[in-house]
Amino acid sequence: MDTFLLDPILRRFLAEDLEHGDITTDAIFSAEDRADASFIARHGMVVAGMKSIADRVFALLDSEVRCSEAVADGTRVESGAVLLKISGPTRSMLRGERVALNLVQRLCGIATRTRAFVELVRDLPVVIADTRKTTPGLRLLEKYAVRAGGGHNHRYSLSDGVLIKDNHIAACGSITEAVRRVRSRVPHTINIEVETTNMAEVEECLRLKVGLIMLDNMSPELMQGAVALIDGRALVEASGGVNLDNVRAIAESGVDIISIGGLTHSAPACDIGMDWDEEPAHS
Repeated sequence: MDTFLLDPILRRFLAEDLEHGDITTDAIFSAEDRADASFIARHGMVVAGMKSIADRVFALLDSEVRCSEAVADGTRVESGAVLLKISGPTRSMLRGERVALNLVQRLCGIATRTRAFVELVRDLPVVIADTRKTTPGLRLLEKYAVRAGGGHNHRYSLSDGVLIKDNHIAACGSITEAVRRVRSRVPHTINIEVETTNMAEVEECLRLKVGLIMLDNMSPELMQGAVALIDGRALVEASGGVNLDNVRAIAESGVDIISIGGLTHSAPACDIGMDWDEEPAHS
């Protein structure tokens, strides 16, 4: 995680929560009070963000806060596991608690959900990828969590690659015209991906020699036929309606990539608590 990109995001989150100060904490504790605490997993999960995110939240608040024993990203833990140990000024620990927990609970949820999909297709030559269906303001972190769960990242933003989707085609008139316009404007170094919904559109993409063909909301049987037709002439991505019940059948169709918006937009947050190791020392 690049702190140059990360730190401004975390500072915004801290400013949102702290605003003019923590009046409760400041009234109860002095600047000299110290404490020790731990992040504890309340159930089984795949870990993401303890060292890279939670540690950084506290570091931005107060350089005297020390985080240690962070569980590595991608580690599967069971209920009761200690995910991170924290020590330092009590005020700073309490000020950063909610922001740090909100973020790692969200990221662990995404990593855990991603791992569930990855495990179902691990023995097949296919990758599980995310989409741009992320929470505004959290894309950098959520895509990081997908990687922690064993998934891959699709394009990060609209500037990362050409993906001609159904609304582009509808507004333009045809796949052929959309591809023609893209090729007249976009450098040759940029690959072109086109979303298709039927075999006729797949055939049109093959004639146009696009680099990546997306099979959108097709049945596994139709996908298998499309993969046979494409026959290695383009990378094949499956998308739309993918869930834990059908991802195996989709993967067995022979596609190269399965992109799943639900990795990020539908991942439930994990339950993680910050528990005091002992009663904070009070000056």
